[in-house]
Amino acid sequence: MDIETSQQPTAVAKVLAPPSCVNNLPGIGACLGIALVAAWLGAWLPLIGGAVFAILLGILVGNIWRMAPVTKPGITFCSKKVLQAAIVALGGGLSLGQVWHTGRESLVVMLVTLSTALLAAFLIGKLMRVHPTLATLVGVGTGICGGSAIAAVAPIIQAEDDDIAFAISTVFLFNVVAVVVFPLVGHLLHLSDTGFGIWAGTAINDTSSVVAAGYSYSQHAGEYATITKLARTTMIVPISLAFAVLMARKAKGTGHYQLTKVFPWFILAFLGAAILNTLGVLGPVVPGWCNTAGKFLIVIALAGVGLGTNLRAMLKTGPRPILLGLAVWAVVALTSLGIQALASQW
Repeated sequence: MDIETSQQPTAVAKVLAPPSCVNNLPGIGACLGIALVAAWLGAWLPLIGGAVFAILLGILVGNIWRMAPVTKPGITFCSKKVLQAAIVALGGGLSLGQVWHTGRESLVVMLVTLSTALLAAFLIGKLMRVHPTLATLVGVGTGICGGSAIAAVAPIIQAEDDDIAFAISTVFLFNVVAVVVFPLVGHLLHLSDTGFGIWAGTAINDTSSVVAAGYSYSQHAGEYATITKLARTTMIVPISLAFAVLMARKAKGTGHYQLTKVFPWFILAFLGAAILNTLGVLGPVVPGWCNTAGKFLIVIALAGVGLGTNLRAMLKTGPRPILLGLAVWAVVALTSLGIQALASQW
């Protein structure tokens, strides 16, 4: 009798417990509220963008006001699952044919700068004693495409929200600097429109910053920089797959060698969406919707990342990640210029 009585509440609780999607609603609502404000601020100040405002507002709200425990599942859902959905949506707005047609000239520069960014992040990060996970995120963010690359790789390497927030903030800082510095340096070096477009497209991370720097130099430079940046975005696929394999091999020594557990299936969905768009299956309107949806989903996801970030832990990390970001950014910018000089692409 006592046993039946003690088990009854548990059985009733299981029946009456709301499904996980309902449990997520309070946290999703919090992230959505911050995202709407961030998107509005981003439209007002496009150079900063909604994604950066989302992560900053999330950090402020999450660390000033203690979030209710009921919001935690939804916040985690946004920072993980919504982030992956955003990457897939962005794939629907990507035309692989256009990227290949215009990106061929910048392919060598792009591959060399990406390799240099990852190697520099690893070596300099080790010298500065920056945690390998954070160093990796800074490397992929600088080498590929800022927040989107960080969002793609973070779940594969099991990065914490603090690492994601720090990496995105670091990469953003040098995006802003690049918008001002790159056109000035380009004119001093007398770079051609194509040469500057390749340089901006391979050495500046965020798309909005690439567009701002490119078009401030010239119309043609802006167009070329934008397409080069789109070509660079496709590097998310091989790099994510490579990190998945590395993580699986790393787990092999612990007896948990299961590639399926770390394999980034959402990256294949990203590639599939891009292929559908390239083949014209999505038509002329849907790709634009995918781009808009993907960007807003990233804003929602980064609001969740901000809400889950421990500001004290970030401050304890100190300035080393920022110095690492500066070093990797400088290495990538100089490497891009150097390759172009050798190939006479100026």
